Amino acid sequence: MIGFAHRGSPAPGQRENSLPAFRRALAGGASGLESDVWLAADGVPVLHHDGVFGPPGRRRRIPDLTADRLPGWLPTLAEFYAQLGTSFEFSLDLKGPPGSWADAAAAVVTVAREAGGGEAARRLWLCGGLTDLAKYRPLDDDVRLVNSTSIRDIVTGGGMTAYGDELRAVGVTALNLRAREWTPPRAGIVGVLHDLGIAVFGWDAQRTTTLTRLAGYGLDAVYSDHLRRLVRVTGATRA
Repeated sequence: MIGFAHRGSPAPGQRENSLPAFRRALAGGASGLESDVWLAADGVPVLHHDGVFGPPGRRRRIPDLTADRLPGWLPTLAEFYAQLGTSFEFSLDLKGPPGSWADAAAAVVTVAREAGGGEAARRLWLCGGLTDLAKYRPLDDDVRLVNSTSIRDIVTGGGMTAYGDELRAVGVTALNLRAREWTPPRAGIVGVLHDLGIAVFGWDAQRTTTLTRLAGYGLDAVYSDHLRRLVRVTGATRA
C-alpha cells in the first residue's frame, strides 16, 4: 500500500510542497509524495498548490513569471528530482489555465525522464479526469495515470464494470476516490477494479481509523496530511 504524503505532509511552520517538507516525509517513512505542478511562463514545471503566492495586494501568479523570477523556496520539478532522487512514488496533479494541462504533462514527463529515466517515469503518477488522461497517455508508456473522480461520475458512466472498461481503454492505471466515498457497501468495487487490472486509491484519508479501514478494503494507495498516521498504517501493510 503506497502512502502518499499530501503536499509533503509538512510539519508546523513548514511550507507545503516545499523541499524541506518532502525531505521530512521521506525521512519519516512515506513511500510516496504528492504535489501539484504549474508551468512558469518559460515552460518550467514548478511545484505549488494554488499557483499564486505573495501577501495580499502583492499576489503573483506562477504562469505570469519565468522560473528565474520565482522565490527560492518555490521548487522547480528539476530541483525536486535533483535533491530527492527517484526512489519513491510521486503523484502529481496538473494545474494551470484551461487547455494548458497537456503541455504541463509533456514538460513533467520530459523532466522526469531527464532526472531518472525509466525509473522516474514508472514511479510518476499523473492525476486527472478521463478526457485529460487520454491526452497524457501517448506521452510515455511507463508513466502511470490516475483517474480522480467520484461515485456520481461512475454511476453516470454506467456502473463500475462499464467505467472500468473505459479506464482500461484510456490506459489508466488507477482510480482515485475521496476516502469518505469508500463505504462498506462499495468495498466490493475494489475487487471489480483489481480483476480489471486497475489499482484503487483513496484521497483525503486523515484519521487513523479511516486509513485502517481503507487498508482493510484492499486499497493500493492512500493520500494523507498526517505523516505519522500514514506511515503507521501503510508501513503495517508492507510488513
